[in-house]
Amino acid sequence: MERRGGSAVRRWGAALTASTAVVAVALPTATAGAADGPAGIDAKGAYLLDSKAGQLWGKEADTERPMASTTKIMTAVVVLDDHAGELDRQVTIQQSYRDYVARTQASTADLRTGDKLTVRQLLYGLMLPSGCDAAYALADTFGTGDTEAERTESFIARMNEKAGELGLHHTRFDSFDGNSSHGGNVASPRDLAVLSRHALGNRTFTEVVKSVRSEQKAKNVNRLYTWYNTNKLLGSYDGVIGVKTGSTRSAGPCLVFAAKRSGREVVGVVLNDRTSRFPDAARMLDYAFRTRTALKLRRLPASAHED
Repeated sequence: MERRGGSAVRRWGAALTASTAVVAVALPTATAGAADGPAGIDAKGAYLLDSKAGQLWGKEADTERPMASTTKIMTAVVVLDDHAGELDRQVTIQQSYRDYVARTQASTADLRTGDKLTVRQLLYGLMLPSGCDAAYALADTFGTGDTEAERTESFIARMNEKAGELGLHHTRFDSFDGNSSHGGNVASPRDLAVLSRHALGNRTFTEVVKSVRSEQKAKNVNRLYTWYNTNKLLGSYDGVIGVKTGSTRSAGPCLVFAAKRSGREVVGVVLNDRTSRFPDAARMLDYAFRTRTALKLRRLPASAHED
């Protein structure tokens, strides 16, 4: 059986293998219990939300910033909210999806032209390796219009409509994957946390984003896709259940994360965290759960992108 999971065309390279090796990250002992919030958070914008109790802490919580591939949370939400009955629908991969990631040097699930995958499978390709080809396939499938351009534009319009429905007043989309050509793809940390809390209410979304690794077989050919999750908090911090990494030059490293402990669900966001998005996320979770963690991150192979 032929295995596929990466390509030479990607923004930072593709993660094809996983390792159980870990790298230790020191967290400050003063993190938990600080009255004014978690200490030492380097992100330009950050937010911490208890899914039931509400805001725990924020840093420039309503400032709009580029969000890179965390955009794909909304891509998945539109599919799951509007087309829940079509998850087993088969989608034929077009050459134009591959051409798009080649042209934009975008991260890819390395989808092969002519392969048929279900919508559910494409969600794994979207969220684990951050496949912009998978995002294109979903937007082209569920948008309306006579051409790919019309369909993808209508899908992006629906993403913006959905943001309005969810009360995300500091969020705007101009792409289906976070590759913004006009700088109009922005969100605030608070909005991304609220969006993710909504998304985590969907069982399929939760199953996808908590997966460290997924193998998905094409429906029409003998090809197995193997994808790994670029969120290194998974398997490294107790209780983490997702959600999505993102990184571009304009946005910097970004991370939306969530964890469950003792019946509590906490969602956090860091935007433009140039040095320590995963340790910062751990600091924020330690603050929320009133604990101290000696964090050991899963080490991705040298070829793995950080998205």
